[in-house]
Amino acid sequence: MYKRILDHLNGAILLFDRDLSLTYLNSAGEILLADSSRHLVGLSANEIFKSSDPALLLNLQQCLTMAEPLLDRELILDRMTHSITINFSATPLLKDEQVDEILVELQQVDNHLRISKEERLLTQQNTARMLVRGLAHEIKNPLGGLRGAAQLLDLELRDQDLKEYTRIIIAESDRLQGLMDKMLGPNKLPNKKAINIHEVLERVRQLVQAESNLTIKSDYDPSIPDIYADKDQLIQAILNIAKNAVQALNGEGDILIKTRIHRQVTIGRKRYKLAVKCDIIDNGPGIDADMMNQIFYPMITGRADGTGLGLSIAQALINQHNGLIECTSEPGNTVFSIFLPIISQGETDND
Repeated sequence: MYKRILDHLNGAILLFDRDLSLTYLNSAGEILLADSSRHLVGLSANEIFKSSDPALLLNLQQCLTMAEPLLDRELILDRMTHSITINFSATPLLKDEQVDEILVELQQVDNHLRISKEERLLTQQNTARMLVRGLAHEIKNPLGGLRGAAQLLDLELRDQDLKEYTRIIIAESDRLQGLMDKMLGPNKLPNKKAINIHEVLERVRQLVQAESNLTIKSDYDPSIPDIYADKDQLIQAILNIAKNAVQALNGEGDILIKTRIHRQVTIGRKRYKLAVKCDIIDNGPGIDADMMNQIFYPMITGRADGTGLGLSIAQALINQHNGLIECTSEPGNTVFSIFLPIISQGETDND
């Protein structure tokens, strides 16, 4: 009876005896540890957690010694293929006033942390985008009047030298108009069709390869099904990211374009059964820590000749496809990850 209840809990439940050997593991525990109870039961805590955060063993030993419950947060649990972040709870079970067993609960928190981070990122970007759009609209109105006045003045002038000044005003007005249009972001809804994501990525790879002497490698997952998206908008978004990688490498280094399929992915507040993850990876110097939280904001750039609009526009285009761009960076390994839900033509955001 109790085993059925424990097997239906979402949290991983482990039971250790006084020697810190595992005596019980529920179904969620098998999933979390990526191994079967038949293989794990009987192993010592040292064997189970040997390559994980040392705090896991220390907490178990302290719980056994002090006979008091312990809580710890955001510890790293090592699994066969990757590491995850967990919250740890240990409760001593007493018999004859001595600790007889220790009940341990492990709760994976990677998804919660990622969702919270995404929500903050989306909120900040939407706020920044609204402010920039408002500013751009306010600038565009007098800019149009300025250009019109310069055109009328150009028609009245007879002196060609003076006409050169009015032409400069018109040309600069047009340049500012183009900048304002970029600041306003995508001005049309995506024309979505069923496309193969690798056709988009190969097109981007060819465009970038033609403009640089860098080595651009690919590592594609051929099992990824077609996605429902605007091909041109995806090319623009991914090209903006790839060009950033080229500029960061400054002529020396490698770029890798990688795809993998992910299951049960949460983007913003919505959960999708399937999503494609596209990574643009470069081995350049990395992004300054001070810039990391701002790189997707408009007008933020680390280059003297940059406009700071490329990544902002890319994020806006991917957002229109219900997706998200994330970034991690350290010297020698900068990764821009694009998450795009795999949605069929008949599905909508509200499905």
